[in-house]
Amino acid sequence: MAGITDQVFRGLCFEKGCDLATTEMVSAQGFLTAPKDRNAYRFLLARQENEGPLAVQIFGSVPEHMEMAAARLSEMGLFSAVDINMGCPAQKVVGGQSGSALMKDIPLAAEIVKRCVRASLLPVTVKMRIGWDEDSINAVEFAKAVTDAGAAALTVHGRTRKQQYSGKANWEEIAKVREAVSVPVTANGDIWDGASALECAKVTGCASLAIGRGALGNPWLFREIKAAFNGEAYEKPPFEEIMETALRHGREMIAWKGEKSGMLEMRKHLGWYVTGQRGVAKLRTRLNLATSLSEVEQLLATLLRRETEE
Repeated sequence: MAGITDQVFRGLCFEKGCDLATTEMVSAQGFLTAPKDRNAYRFLLARQENEGPLAVQIFGSVPEHMEMAAARLSEMGLFSAVDINMGCPAQKVVGGQSGSALMKDIPLAAEIVKRCVRASLLPVTVKMRIGWDEDSINAVEFAKAVTDAGAAALTVHGRTRKQQYSGKANWEEIAKVREAVSVPVTANGDIWDGASALECAKVTGCASLAIGRGALGNPWLFREIKAAFNGEAYEKPPFEEIMETALRHGREMIAWKGEKSGMLEMRKHLGWYVTGQRGVAKLRTRLNLATSLSEVEQLLATLLRRETEE
């Protein structure tokens, strides 16, 4: 998730049960041409010591660029895999014929995978969707082509590009992909809690699940899912712990990127952390305008006080 899965957020997710994560999307062409000291790419590729296995996720539509990027990134010694994003629905990505636009050009997608596998020192995996739109669902055909080209594993989001993130994820289509290929398939889409995780695993037959939007403001989701699979009871964290985690998230972000940039990055996270609490609409507006961590601390302290008094 671009702009979200940086090293600070991933660290919290690993701490609360995540087993594997990916970096934010890295443009292959941008990585190859950007100055080595450019902050944008330094931040994208940064990782913390407390993180577990981490795949670097790249996107692009030019096989030569993808091949060179896969080679250089795999040589850095930071990552466990090179993941090619062929599922992103964002217009600025598909407009460059990358991301889920590659679902419409299976030969090009397969060529990109083949080149990356040849160049990479690490396993190459693919993130994909079930098709471009409802009239062109081609997940099975696409999956067979990229695994024949050497992809070691797939993550399948159960929506078309046209759906973006609306409607319901088609887990049945993910099951068809899992049955059609011999590599591990990870299911993605509409996993919000332990119950939906169990249902997704049941319907798809997948042994692993990928979490995206469900973890926004709720890195404890990984812990909840593991409890569900272990048949254990799960208690949601108290509001005080949520607020403490939000502040810790902010402190670590500011220590990494400085207060100005760190606060800009944190605003969206702060909104997610307080989602679901009564009467937070005005607070969310104030959090979106906050320019310092001390201001955030005061706002969250007020919210916490109100919750404990009630």
